[in-house]
Amino acid sequence: MYYSNGNYEAFARPRKPENVDQKSAYFVGAGLASMAAAVFLIRDGQMKGEKIHIFEELPLPGGSLDGILQPERGFIIRGGREMENHFECLWDLFRSVPSLEIKDASVLDEFYWLNKEDPNFSKCRATIKQGENAQTGDKFTLSDKAIQEIMELYLTSEEELNDKRIDEVFSKDFFKSNFWMYWRTMFAFEAWHSAMEMRRYIMRFIHHIGGLPDLSALKFTKYNQYESLVMPLVKFLESHGVNFMYNTQVQNIVIDTNTNKKVARKIIYTQNGKEKEINLTENDFVFVTNGSITESSTYGDQNNPAIMNPSQGGSWTLWKHLAAQDSSFGNPEKFCGDTSKTNFVSATLTTLDGKIPPYIEKICKRDPFTGKVVTGGIVTAKDSEWLLSWTLNRQPHFKKQPKDQLVVWIYGLFSDKKGDFIKKPMKDCSGVEIAQEWLYHIGVPKAEIKKMAEESANTIPCMMPYVMSYFMPRSLGDRPEVIPEGSVNLAFIGNFAEAERDTVFTTEYSVRTAMIAVYKLLNIDRGVPEVFASAFDIRAILNASSRLMDGRKVYDMKVPFFVKYLEKKGIEKSKGTIIFDMLKESGLI
Repeated sequence: MYYSNGNYEAFARPRKPENVDQKSAYFVGAGLASMAAAVFLIRDGQMKGEKIHIFEELPLPGGSLDGILQPERGFIIRGGREMENHFECLWDLFRSVPSLEIKDASVLDEFYWLNKEDPNFSKCRATIKQGENAQTGDKFTLSDKAIQEIMELYLTSEEELNDKRIDEVFSKDFFKSNFWMYWRTMFAFEAWHSAMEMRRYIMRFIHHIGGLPDLSALKFTKYNQYESLVMPLVKFLESHGVNFMYNTQVQNIVIDTNTNKKVARKIIYTQNGKEKEINLTENDFVFVTNGSITESSTYGDQNNPAIMNPSQGGSWTLWKHLAAQDSSFGNPEKFCGDTSKTNFVSATLTTLDGKIPPYIEKICKRDPFTGKVVTGGIVTAKDSEWLLSWTLNRQPHFKKQPKDQLVVWIYGLFSDKKGDFIKKPMKDCSGVEIAQEWLYHIGVPKAEIKKMAEESANTIPCMMPYVMSYFMPRSLGDRPEVIPEGSVNLAFIGNFAEAERDTVFTTEYSVRTAMIAVYKLLNIDRGVPEVFASAFDIRAILNASSRLMDGRKVYDMKVPFFVKYLEKKGIEKSKGTIIFDMLKESGLI
């Protein structure tokens, strides 16, 4: 396996791998990573679909890609994934998966046309004082000191950031900025999260720094991600004979590590309450999605909160069993060991009449019933004690959603703090109480809030004990390599496997690890597209620097006189060169 750049081989059909007809594949988990890897096995590895088996402990596929209608509760979205142009592996996958919406089109075609015709951007990124525009504009309000700290983090090696937290590399100046407000609410970062992952995000998305204030960097699917992404994948795989085994929990995988190689020898699993085993040879590949951010999710309803279930469930337990067999299989305890820091509460609110939509339209300045972009991403109530954020994607968000209803996704970054209207922590609130807090922050008069929350909306809270686990402080080696050293037939895929330079909590990361795993195990003669290299593009770096400075010029930076003198002389000497042109085009001079 090797990394490629450019489109020379991007669509080339690799040769059929040697002896692939004698090989089989077993997947633990039916999330995006597993289904993507199955597609690559079929498309690029030319493996027959009937040789591919996917174990899933739930009765449905999709993992953490969400969107479901529960008859007893209503519409539910636990969360969503933001996407962008340069998810190279994701789009490579979906160019080959037929759309369920448009005849003779791929999922990529469908997504591309939609976002060309209806580009995403926000007209109100943040509010204050019960629904008033916070007028943050496009300013990051970073001090010179905070900008310097961002640059220092950018230049720091990962080895120097082992186990470091974000609040260990930034000062109070940084945490007071609009940049941090945009950043943490968009990506769900907390101050105690991994500085290493923060650095990766800055480098990975440096070309999108300018799009943070209005969310124009983002793209979204037409419907929820279960219907828009998961279902096309399932249909594609089923059409090729892939075997989905639901209500099936893998208890352990026995690995032979007694020689100079690591070989998965046995899968032990429970299916519909019965324990079973599968003996493996070196021709049987095993792909494990280790860990899960949505493991042990629980739901409340209008009148009851979602109760915390700290159980580590099948995915974390399996990873622990694997890690006990060999140190190269990672350190799951770093990620799942403290639910007080990894838990996350969201809620899905469905409007039931015409009373709430006018308040939404007043803030987002768009008619939410047109089928086009509504909020353009999250709107953050900047002065909320919960740091409440909410979003409406294109409506209807579900295919079965009535045309006169809207589905709103709500979350609070601080689930353990008391609210401003409801004096309780978000994690202890029923659906009606979360709705009341949200209605308060979008400007509904206090006297009308309670009745509106009870009669004009149906709100389903969701408690997820492990959503923040991706971002917990870690050291190099805490996440296993996709193919651990010496492994012959075992691969780790998903966001708790290690893929250099890319960022977790993204659909791209799931697909990238899947592609790496398949290409390495089958020795496929085609490159994995490297992570988009904007972090090494001087134009992207200069443009990002200009945006972080809110339009200030290099001359305006508060640096010692001698340094400023040298900078000025250097800039003057660069006149007539491409360096001067790039500085000018970026707005730095």
